[in-house]
Amino acid sequence: MTNTMLYQDSLVEISNESIILKNYYFPGFKERIIAFNSIEKVEAKHPTIWNGKWRFFGTGDIRTWFPLDNARNTRDTIFVIKLKKEWVRSGFTAENSEAVQNILRGKGVLA
Repeated sequence: MTNTMLYQDSLVEISNESIILKNYYFPGFKERIIAFNSIEKVEAKHPTIWNGKWRFFGTGDIRTWFPLDNARNTRDTIFVIKLKKEWVRSGFTAENSEAVQNILRGKGVLA
């Protein structure tokens, strides 16, 4: 299967094989590439103060790391990726959360 791009915006790119979280690492704001075969599940959550609505970058609970998104507080969905064999999770938002949910559902990883 070719690595076809399924979704792309200023925050995230999703292909057949992976999710790329832009502006993930500090310093330098490099991207993080997460292969679908390493994902246990992805949760789609309604944004609250407790799950990252106001977390523009970094972590608030030591376990979930968020890449930079200066407009996270305006997004309608927060996604949290749980990886197989890892305690740390990756949270992210997307400009079109409905499209991302449809892709993740189709990949069988949306909880």
